[in-house]
Amino acid sequence: MTVSLDFLTHYQQPYYLYDSLPDFYTDHLFAPFALTDAFIKEAGETNHPILHFWQTEPVVVLGMMDTKLPFFKDSLSLFSDFSYDYLVRNSGGLAVVGDDGILNFSIVFPEEEGRLEIDEAYSRMHRLIQAAFSDMTKKIDAFEVTDSYCPGAFDLSIKGKKIAGTAQRRIRGGIAIMIYLSVSGNQTKRAEMIRSFYENGLKGTETQWTFPDVNPDSMTTLAEAFNTSLSVEEVKDRLTGVFETAGVSVVPGELTSSVHSFYEEGLEKMKKRNEKLLP
Repeated sequence: MTVSLDFLTHYQQPYYLYDSLPDFYTDHLFAPFALTDAFIKEAGETNHPILHFWQTEPVVVLGMMDTKLPFFKDSLSLFSDFSYDYLVRNSGGLAVVGDDGILNFSIVFPEEEGRLEIDEAYSRMHRLIQAAFSDMTKKIDAFEVTDSYCPGAFDLSIKGKKIAGTAQRRIRGGIAIMIYLSVSGNQTKRAEMIRSFYENGLKGTETQWTFPDVNPDSMTTLAEAFNTSLSVEEVKDRLTGVFETAGVSVVPGELTSSVHSFYEEGLEKMKKRNEKLLP
């Protein structure tokens, strides 16, 4: 299946790739979220798109909506039973899971004269993932898997089972289109943990907010869906290969003084957010 990736050549090249960063930019639990903001601002400053691969230690990344659970703080202790840490990210949405079987990938575009529409931004990520796995026989669809964790209109799935979730972050200067890909590992365990979190956080209470009734069978990994062994590094290679095939120049990004400054600013904001919202 051929998908259109013409949008990749609409931007000034090269694209800057950030992966395997020094400890200063990876050691803190909040680092990836501070870097996202830094890269959006940097893309705006340089007018170059940015690619960012990142992973986390076992952690549950909570959304602002999760903090509205009636028994939110009481339910947080559950994560330690699964040996996962937790944090509240700097954007909306609901809980997702990170660990060594999950690959996070962001593509950051500089701000354009015309606003990049929300659906078009998500469609771009969908097309990139489709192209990365174009040699596989199973189709990657985009629709909401309502009984998954953090359901959204552009969930990616294979034969109805969710393998990835998408998000966007827009601040002055640009937009980050982000995806987590469940590459391998125990997706059932991840989903059961989040299901238990909502059960404990609600305890049967009716609220004005809607939280997912998570069905672990609604989710899977890329390795399971394609019935093959698949590593995070192999998925990275597939994704960077999409840009090479499209004739797009990708070079390692530099950790400039502006990235450093934007990162420290974003890290401080994340610290303050979590101090305020978490016990």
